[in-house]
Amino acid sequence: MAKVFITGSTGFVGKRLIHTLLDQGHEVYALCRIKGVSVFSENRPNLHYIWGDLKNPDTLSQLPTAIDVAYYLVHSMTDIMSNLITVELEVANQFVKGIKETHVQQIIYLGGIINDEKKLSPHLKSRLLVEEVLRRSAIPTTILRASIIIGSGSASFEIIRDLTEKLPFMIAPKWVNTLCQPIAIRDILFYLTQVMLKEDCYHKIFDIGGPDVLRFKDLILEYAKFRKLKRQVINVPVLSPRLSSYWLVFITSVRFSLCSYLVESMRISSICQKNEIHQILPHHCLNFQEALELVFKKITQNEVLSTWMDAWEPNSSNLNIETYVQVPIEGCLINKQIVPLHNSKNTVIERIWCIGGNTNWYALNWCWKIRGLMDRLIGGVGLNRGRRHPSEIQVGDAIDFWRVLRADKKNANLILYAGMKLPGEAWLQFKIENKENKDFLIQTATFRPKGVLGRVYWYALAPFHFFIFRKMAKKISG
Repeated sequence: MAKVFITGSTGFVGKRLIHTLLDQGHEVYALCRIKGVSVFSENRPNLHYIWGDLKNPDTLSQLPTAIDVAYYLVHSMTDIMSNLITVELEVANQFVKGIKETHVQQIIYLGGIINDEKKLSPHLKSRLLVEEVLRRSAIPTTILRASIIIGSGSASFEIIRDLTEKLPFMIAPKWVNTLCQPIAIRDILFYLTQVMLKEDCYHKIFDIGGPDVLRFKDLILEYAKFRKLKRQVINVPVLSPRLSSYWLVFITSVRFSLCSYLVESMRISSICQKNEIHQILPHHCLNFQEALELVFKKITQNEVLSTWMDAWEPNSSNLNIETYVQVPIEGCLINKQIVPLHNSKNTVIERIWCIGGNTNWYALNWCWKIRGLMDRLIGGVGLNRGRRHPSEIQVGDAIDFWRVLRADKKNANLILYAGMKLPGEAWLQFKIENKENKDFLIQTATFRPKGVLGRVYWYALAPFHFFIFRKMAKKISG
């Protein structure tokens, strides 16, 4: 069995790849950017963590020299950056410099299909340049290029899903006629694991995709057919990529930066051309309908392992989650609700652990939705993200516009950190304490304002906070 190093370990593909490699018996070293945010909530044998940032040259000094394979799954798509290519190249060069200090035998990189190098979006151009950095390293490198990945939690799939589920009639831009070759996440994982230490795959570039070549418009209509929904798509030439991105932000759960990168990339066809992989690793990939069946089977069984939301970059340069877990008091504005439990402690804990997503927020949900809409209007994440699992929570999970900092179910302590756009920082904590032989729910909303604007924001919403937080606490406890 091999010793494997994985970057991008908390992302949609990375987390699933780690799960697959551990099941196959490999020893995995996972790079996590934020100290305290792990890949899985439980401890897994043969899974080791390396805390750090690839921009920091010292990060990979923690890596054992006896590494066999390194997966590069890093993409800087969290924010719209004018210097995207510069950042991508800086990170890739630091990765190569660090990995050369080990005995690594192979680098494996997952990028995007490139059919025309002269018409690349900044996103795809950055991926192509990263490929070149990795290939120049003199370490045997295997490049896998894929189009749209079909799997619950994939950003591109979630766009298709949200559009089709929510809109019976769509006026779409002309890029919906662009061709693509979707591939199931199951098949992505097959190729990622099977090219490992296979010498026939060294120094090679492979395009990987399912058997169907479809327009983006066809993906929507085929999805609708699978879900037994009547949908119409009419494309017009007037919607620019930027307007398309804004439109997708309000309809789908995906944030603006991702929408923008994906729309720019969708303007160019992504069809498999470098097909040598089929001779080296014969494999039957799922077609689009089969991939959809697998997706909804996982959703129905609540077995969604990872989503695009899992990657988290805090606003601060301090990348230790303990900095955020210690909810501050000094200089903060606080709304604390203390209510006795009118149900069993276990029942109340379950209610806390189901908060957000389809369960909503237990009180005045229309207010939460308005707040989410306001957040989307100013470029925030809004409420559309939902949650990965209806009742399970682990540190790092997204719950609507909050991020989980602590999820101690045994001791009934849940701490959320606000991801919405705010003139300050906000925490929401739920815990249960026993006082004089009676259990109480202590629900605390903490806001650390930034300047006068932050205080104006808090006091302007204070009347709403009083009713929302009080009613929410009573609903959860009763």
